[in-house]
Amino acid sequence: MNNEVTIRFAERMNQLPPYLFGLINKIKMEKRWQGIDVIDLGMGNPMDPTPSKVTEKLCEVAVDPKTHRYPAAGGLKNLKREIALYYQRKYGVELSGEDDVICTIGSKEGISHLCLALLGPGDTVLVPSPFFPIHVYAAVIAGASVMRFPLGSEEDFLRQVSSMCQSLYPSPKLVMLNYPHNPTGTLASREFFVEMVKLAKRFNFMVINDFAYGQITYDGLVAPSFLEIPGALDVAVEFGSFSKSYNMAGWRLGYCVGNKEMVGGLAKIKGYYDYGIFSAIQVAGIVAMRDCDYTIVEQVAIYQKRRDVLCEGLARMGWDVEKPKAGMFLWVKIPEPYAQMGSVRFSIEMMNRANVALAPGAGFGEEGESYLRLALVENENRIRQALKQMKRALMEIDQEVKDGTFTLEAASDKA
Repeated sequence: MNNEVTIRFAERMNQLPPYLFGLINKIKMEKRWQGIDVIDLGMGNPMDPTPSKVTEKLCEVAVDPKTHRYPAAGGLKNLKREIALYYQRKYGVELSGEDDVICTIGSKEGISHLCLALLGPGDTVLVPSPFFPIHVYAAVIAGASVMRFPLGSEEDFLRQVSSMCQSLYPSPKLVMLNYPHNPTGTLASREFFVEMVKLAKRFNFMVINDFAYGQITYDGLVAPSFLEIPGALDVAVEFGSFSKSYNMAGWRLGYCVGNKEMVGGLAKIKGYYDYGIFSAIQVAGIVAMRDCDYTIVEQVAIYQKRRDVLCEGLARMGWDVEKPKAGMFLWVKIPEPYAQMGSVRFSIEMMNRANVALAPGAGFGEEGESYLRLALVENENRIRQALKQMKRALMEIDQEVKDGTFTLEAASDKA
């Protein structure tokens, strides 16, 4: 008698491709287990410390037994109020801090659960590409259809959204925005947001703006909030995160603000899935928002120096590089002839030959192929060392191509 049970996954699992970053991380960890020093430019995982005021407050509050109980599921009242005050102070947006603010376990969790509240079979979401994976696959997991289109210029973006809203039936239910953009570092103009609000009202779609990198901008530029646009609160929510602004990635603290009905839908879904964030972390988040804006200025200056070192180093190697206006990444095209390898194989070669981790652009959609995303998390000396090791690895590849022992073909072709 066969007592084995057949494991059967839901159909949605067939729509989730292999997580390319997981492959790179697996190789990276195997190397580190062997004692090999890998310079990690692949993951946007801040290595700089959380502000000391924040960690001190966490330690102070964590010993209080009252914080060991289940927290308020939607966030502590004082933290929600602090987020509302921050939006008023920074963007002139009036929020009550009650039913228009909810705390999340990072922005990624919040976006995923909001998609479960808003979307289902038969619904369509518009997502520009390249994209951060959760912006597509949160909708896929919810059962919705996703229409992707090239990111392009703001004019192209608006034209494509308008065209798809007129040609698709039923009309798209949601448009996913991500400004400042991950992975490209693109900033949106206030004028672009104004037109998006007009389109949302004309075609009756909702908007989510992932604003996780809203505070990381360079060269004196400022990222506008989508919610500062008149009428935006009628159609949209915005997600923010403590991860990048305050180097609190591992703390898993974020928030969703904006339209009360959309926030209420997220609150209802989260009520079934989790009990919120450890109270001591939330209290520490209050300190971050209230007292640590100066640390954001300092961190941005650090990232900008790293950005310049990396851009200048790649340019000296002959790469065509454009400095990002925001975010903590470079989005750079792989030069010929190496682009023939494809971004996945190129990243694996750099890991194996140079001990440098890079994020393949293919992981951000078809439009990302032949690009790389390079994170600004390592210090300037480590970045310079990574450039030396990459240059040496590319010279090695050049020689092998010349000798006929290496072929420049994409990983999919090679497989």
